Amino acid sequence: MGKLEGKVACITGGTRSIGRAMAEAFIAEGATVVVNGRDPVKGERCLAEMNAGARAAFFPGDAAKQSVVEGLIDFTIEKFGHLDICCLNSGGVQATAPVSMMSDEEWNLEIDWNLNHVFWGMRRALQHMIPRQAGRVIVTSSVEGKLGKPGLPGYVATKHAVNGLVKSAAHEVGTLGITVNAILPGIIETDIVRETGPASAQAMGVGSYEALIEMFCSESSIKRPNRVEEVAAVAVLLASDAARNMTGCLFPVDGGTLPY
Repeated sequence: MGKLEGKVACITGGTRSIGRAMAEAFIAEGATVVVNGRDPVKGERCLAEMNAGARAAFFPGDAAKQSVVEGLIDFTIEKFGHLDICCLNSGGVQATAPVSMMSDEEWNLEIDWNLNHVFWGMRRALQHMIPRQAGRVIVTSSVEGKLGKPGLPGYVATKHAVNGLVKSAAHEVGTLGITVNAILPGIIETDIVRETGPASAQAMGVGSYEALIEMFCSESSIKRPNRVEEVAAVAVLLASDAARNMTGCLFPVDGGTLPY
């Protein structure tokens, strides 16, 4: 039997990059998984490629919208009867600008995608998990939730806030058999990093996307980008019974980037 045999999970942003790796790892360990993504075509292709049959489903929509995040959780419960693992994985850099030049629209977009999405999903998941006195909430945060970079104020601020939310929620449900944790990846060359990387590099004053990746790698001990599979492996641990005593924690998967 796998580590997650019989468990039901949902994952925001589950059709690509870190979320896709989590979905595949969970399925390999025996879980049933509902993946969320904005593109229905990509979602159906993801299901076909994972080849999990009845143990996988897709829920379309933008996780920056409350109705979608809550709808994902409701759909998962309606389809599979319960929810054991809620992975709030969507997020990323939405706007690159100094604080003095960031617009309200850009700021609010960062808030919705990186912070509100986590709050909406966590609240809905806990409302289901608390009566059952069981469950795992896993949030994809970032090393920037403990550090900071110029030109990324919205992303950095929301990741700091997410880490605080994780700690507060963990204290609220710790006696109920529910754990709440965050994974803090270091630099990974995901699709979204490739899409936003050139603008981020310019905002941070490093010149090019290649220089950006080199800078992040130089800050780590392993001197290379991290991999989505390395993040997924930690998610499997946190979702399993082995992690029942691990909660309110911020787990770096960063190759030794964080100084503490």
